[in-house]
Amino acid sequence: MSHSVQAAPPMPAPAEPPRFRRSLSSRVLGRPEVGALVAAILIFVFFLIAAPAFRSAESFFTVLYQSSTIGIVAVGVGLLMIGGEFDLSAGVITTTAGLVNSMFCWYFGVNLWVGALLSLAFCLLIGFVNGYLVMRTGIPSFLITLGTFFVLQGANLGVTKLVSGSVSSPDISQIQGYDSLGKIFASSFKVGPVTVWITVLWWALFVALAAWLLQRTRTGNWVYAVGGAAASARAVGVPVVRTKIGLFMGVSFLGWFVGMHTLYRFNTLQAGNGVGNEFLYIIAAVVGGTLLTGGFGNAVGVAIGAFIFGMTSLGIVYAGWDPNWFKAFLGVMLLLAVLVNLYIKRMATSRRLS
Repeated sequence: MSHSVQAAPPMPAPAEPPRFRRSLSSRVLGRPEVGALVAAILIFVFFLIAAPAFRSAESFFTVLYQSSTIGIVAVGVGLLMIGGEFDLSAGVITTTAGLVNSMFCWYFGVNLWVGALLSLAFCLLIGFVNGYLVMRTGIPSFLITLGTFFVLQGANLGVTKLVSGSVSSPDISQIQGYDSLGKIFASSFKVGPVTVWITVLWWALFVALAAWLLQRTRTGNWVYAVGGAAASARAVGVPVVRTKIGLFMGVSFLGWFVGMHTLYRFNTLQAGNGVGNEFLYIIAAVVGGTLLTGGFGNAVGVAIGAFIFGMTSLGIVYAGWDPNWFKAFLGVMLLLAVLVNLYIKRMATSRRLS
């Protein structure tokens, strides 16, 4: 008796696992600088309407100059915050840089180039010591650099008064090297009726270099890694100590740069200047999308944050309002930025895990 054997029905092909395709809007909303860009556009349009003097090209480039004096150091502070640390001495070190240059050359009668290089070495040493102490002692960078802040603030005032008899440095415009250094750090040029300060170009260059460093180099990966999870980064071979010390030295270098600009633009410095600017750098970084917890942010966002600072500080003046409201605005912007950044970080993280 023959039995017919029926062929088993073919097995259905395994279902292809669903693939998550990120839309253009998802990619855009996941970028740290998006919130700052939207805020910058809204603030810019607002002041165009509220302040007629804000509408000229001259006013716009004045805003860029004001932004650059904060934005240059904010680039370094932003990278350091992405790396998970703070530097509260970043504001006062700009004055220290200028005072070391001017007081040394005035007292000893040497070329200003010698003083500028000495000042650079001194500032880099401060950055190195800050980073070394943070990494070797385990004390939070907030406390280490707060101590550095007070040391530098006191030394600026005490040494300046001891050497010059006042709390301001002497006029250095007649010392050799002044003109050449002024061209590098404090020159300007005309584009039609508009005056463009060289710090605006330097700012753009530093932002571009920082963006390239973060996005295109292994060092940039290390910065994000040490800021997000330093212990895990160390376990996979990331040089945590070297990376963080380098970030502190980067802040000191950019602080030195702005100190040189201030000195060679105004010829003299007040020893008490710079106090409080460290908070402006941090605010620019946070408004630009940098998280206070580290591991998230980028250089373009920090630049937008600095631009918002310059735009608002001058826009209030152009509108004829009481400038005392400016700090109230900064506080509101900081709180809003923290909330927006946290939301964007959570949204970006959830999309990566989807």
